[in-house]
Amino acid sequence: MGSLSGPAATALPYWQVNVPTDRRTDECPEGLRNLSAKDVGILSTPDAAYNRQTWTEVRRLVETNRLDLFQRVPSELRRYRLFIHHLIKEHGSVMNFVLRQRLGWEEPLRATEGKRPFEAEGDYRILYNDWPYGIDGRIVHLVVWTKFELEENPATGDLTEKAREEIDRFVEGTFRARTEPDTVIWFKNWRSLKSIHAVEHFHVMLFDPDPAFIREITNGDVPQCDKFEA
Repeated sequence: MGSLSGPAATALPYWQVNVPTDRRTDECPEGLRNLSAKDVGILSTPDAAYNRQTWTEVRRLVETNRLDLFQRVPSELRRYRLFIHHLIKEHGSVMNFVLRQRLGWEEPLRATEGKRPFEAEGDYRILYNDWPYGIDGRIVHLVVWTKFELEENPATGDLTEKAREEIDRFVEGTFRARTEPDTVIWFKNWRSLKSIHAVEHFHVMLFDPDPAFIREITNGDVPQCDKFEA
C-alpha cells in the first residue's frame, strides 16, 4: 500500500485531520460516519506522512493480484467519502449516477446483437477513474465500462481465460499500440473490492501518456475529483 513516513496519526479526531483549522467541525460530518477501521486509519493520517506508490510498485500489486493494497491519499479519501454520500442523497445510488450522468446509458443494458465484445464502439466507454488511488501523479488511471459481461469463473471469482484474452486484445489495440507497451497495465477488481457492481468495468493505468491521446480516447472527460468541492 502507499507507505507512511513520520507519525502515522495525530491527536485530532479522524474527520479533522488534513482540514484547515478554520474549517474543522466538532461533530463528524454525516458522510464520514460508520466507516471501516481501514478508512478511519487512513483518514487519521496526515497527507505529509503518505508516500505515493511508484509505477514499479503499482505494477507489482497488479501482477501479484494484491489489489486490496491500493488506497487513496488521506485527504482524497475524505473527499471521496463525502462525494459518495452526496451522490446517494442526490441520485439514490452511485450506480444511478454512473449510468445516467457519467455513461449516459439506460437500464437494462444491452450490448449490440451479433457483435463480439469490444467490436461495437457503443458497447463500451473509456472514462477517467473519478477518484484515483494515491499513486505517482504521472500515472493516468482510466476505467473501461462495458454493456456486456466480462465472464468470471464462478469458483474463483476471477476472469475466465477467454475474457482475459478479449480484454488483453482490446488493451493491446487501444492503448499499447499507441504508447510504450511497458507503460500500460490493466486489472479487474475482485467482486469484493468493487464499489459499483451492476455495471461491468475494468481498470487501465498508463505511465506518463501523451495528454492529447488521453483526451482523444476519453472524449475530453474530466474526473469528478476535479469538480467536487467538499
